[in-house]
Amino acid sequence: MQTLSPVIRLHPNDDVVIARRQLLPGTRIDTEGVTVASLIPAGHKMATRRLDSGQPVKRYDQVIGTASRDIEPGQHVHTQNLAMADFARRHEAGADARPTDYLPEPATFMGIVRPDGRVATRNYIGVLTSVNCSATVAHAIADHFRRDFNPGALAAFPNVDGVVALTHGLGCAVDSEGEALAMLRRTLAGYARHANFAAVLIVGLGCETNQIAGMLDAHGLKEHEFFHTFTIQGSGGTAKTVRLGVEKIMSMLPKANDIRREPVSARHLTLGLQCGGSDGYSGITANPALGAAVDLLVRHGGTAILSETPEIYGAEHLLTRRAVSPVVADKLNERIAWWEQYCAHNGAELNNNPSAGNKAGGLTTILEKSLGAVAKGGTTNLVEVYRYAEPVNARGLVFMDTPGYDPVSATGQVAGGANMICFTTGRGSAYGCAPAPSLKLATNTALWERQEDDMDINCGGIADGTESIEEAGARFFQMILDTASGAKTKSEMHGYGQNEFVPWNTGVLT
Repeated sequence: MQTLSPVIRLHPNDDVVIARRQLLPGTRIDTEGVTVASLIPAGHKMATRRLDSGQPVKRYDQVIGTASRDIEPGQHVHTQNLAMADFARRHEAGADARPTDYLPEPATFMGIVRPDGRVATRNYIGVLTSVNCSATVAHAIADHFRRDFNPGALAAFPNVDGVVALTHGLGCAVDSEGEALAMLRRTLAGYARHANFAAVLIVGLGCETNQIAGMLDAHGLKEHEFFHTFTIQGSGGTAKTVRLGVEKIMSMLPKANDIRREPVSARHLTLGLQCGGSDGYSGITANPALGAAVDLLVRHGGTAILSETPEIYGAEHLLTRRAVSPVVADKLNERIAWWEQYCAHNGAELNNNPSAGNKAGGLTTILEKSLGAVAKGGTTNLVEVYRYAEPVNARGLVFMDTPGYDPVSATGQVAGGANMICFTTGRGSAYGCAPAPSLKLATNTALWERQEDDMDINCGGIADGTESIEEAGARFFQMILDTASGAKTKSEMHGYGQNEFVPWNTGVLT
């Protein structure tokens, strides 16, 4: 039986390898012909050749930074000797685009088909707010139906997954004609029309900048049997508004409960792709495994939304090369340019990533993190680029411009139509996203064993040598289908989802 090398080499041209486990000084790495010169934590990088100060350093056969001092073979490569690099990207729009090999018989899952033809993976009732001032009322309405607070409230409605209040801190003291308000309205409208909601209430205060009528008009929304709006001021105060909200939901519950699941094509699945608490294994295990599952989904006719623009910075050329047209590539480059200007205007840098946790896990620069993050998107063509919370209508791999902060990013994806979130993590994330179920992929076995209570699948077998990327991807694709059919995720079992609704605010509060 062949002994597994203690390091992982990702490409023959790489200057570094990744430690499968902690490596002690003096350990001989026969596969590299190198002796470990300093302690290398698990998931961290070790130099395999001499690197002079100022020399570009490669991982994935891509530049991840430059040596900030001379580095000898066997030394730990991290923040002490690797710095951010500025280098020219080879965009060549569409150079790597290839025809998609669609499968003749798409996979199916047990979905909920709405009367208008939309397909849901869950069956919630949502209470949204136009402004922070109505958040307490919204929560009071939803709390009346909480199974842990009031077990009998939904006892007669087992097909309703729950009543959730999705509140936020915005809605007033902003430019009434500005992009910040338009973005909030776009986000709320996306949730109001989301297939995973059987019914929706929108509750306002009454005097806020984000007038409900204006929001509805801007997005062509009209009240109907399963969509009601009202305000605290118009309803006569807090207590009366809570009673009104409870009454509205009670009247909608019987029909909301009257659903059945039926076989539907996987083309109705739209995944929001996320990574948080990343580590040195993310780009080796969970992200490529998710990418393999995304490739399968796209071949079955489905859609995946890659996002977190600051976390593809430095790797965007790998996406533009897969763009189906120069127009799509230009859209992505325009969003990167916007972020560069946005950061410069606010005295920030796009390389404020990786976070402290990312660095502890072995990631050194945003270039390294981005190259691993892009792997979530698999290998198929990039077919469209969207702004934050825009409705996603294209099928295949798309990109949505969002911040790297996971709750804000996922909120935009769900507003765009994502009916499931797939979230890779190496440090350990606790996250959920009502009304879309959220699956979490652990990048390493140690994390899985430590935090299995929060993780849905272990991708650590890829680093351990017991499973291939393709095998893990196929296994996860089946989990996606099972979850879309109603199987509960770990975050749903824990009750995550209501507090993770965080719309992006780019505006000035006055």
